Amino acid sequence: MFEGKVIPERPNHTLLEMRNPLGTIGIISAFNFPVAVYYGWNNAFFIICGNTMIWKGAPSTSLCSIATTKIVAQVLEKNNLPGAICSLMCGGADVCSAMANDPRLPLISFTGNTKVGKQVAVAVQSRFGRNLLELGGNNGILVDESAPIDLVCDTILVYLIKTFEQLLHRMGDPLESGVLLDPLQNQAAVDSFAATIKEAEFLGGHVVFGGKVMTDRPGFFVQPTIITNLKPTASVVISECFAAILYVLNCQDMDEATAINNSVDQVLSSSMFTPQPHLQEQTQWLGPKGWD
Repeated sequence: MFEGKVIPERPNHTLLEMRNPLGTIGIISAFNFPVAVYYGWNNAFFIICGNTMIWKGAPSTSLCSIATTKIVAQVLEKNNLPGAICSLMCGGADVCSAMANDPRLPLISFTGNTKVGKQVAVAVQSRFGRNLLELGGNNGILVDESAPIDLVCDTILVYLIKTFEQLLHRMGDPLESGVLLDPLQNQAAVDSFAATIKEAEFLGGHVVFGGKVMTDRPGFFVQPTIITNLKPTASVVISECFAAILYVLNCQDMDEATAINNSVDQVLSSSMFTPQPHLQEQTQWLGPKGWD
């Protein structure tokens, strides 16, 4: 699966290229994709390449981590391989720090917020280790005025909510039929949402929809929120709040929209809606100064 031609750099010389496993790799994943990030986007690739893994999932999704590890171990053992090839550690920031600083883990794959990602990167780099980082972002969406508004709204709605594993519809227990808007993961997430709304209003933002913590029911429920009248440089716009908050910004043209999109530090994903071929082909957001 890794085949390819190896071309010597000089005549009458032979160049030998070999790919060797790194050894034991550390995987640190977030709460919002507790299985996909570990197995689909990390573990499967690492194990194919001959590595073993130590995984630390989010403390709030330990049951998912334990169940997934048991399933993977059963599959390995049925194929005459040790289940411990894919091992698990449960814990909080202390475990994350220990993994980042452990020289026995030559590569750390970290998924989480930008602040912690920087700390992990510094710790791993200080011992000359390797990083794979998937960090935060507010997922900029560029909308041309000629784009089909129904398609734009439907798509934004789905991905705005899906980004933090919430789907907009009836609120309630996510295990109940017909419920598509489940609560945030904990009180800290609710507090972060409320603080972000307060800061946005202080900066001149106008909440045109939502913006409230749902106190009429048990659980960590908040309203999906749309905010206008903020500058692109507003602190809440360029920082990440893990909740369904949509900031609507006005631009003169797509060049200005692209410049705004490329100006923030957080880079995860962005998209463009336009039927105009010349705008579809513009590449400034894919170049050296582009986002993703």
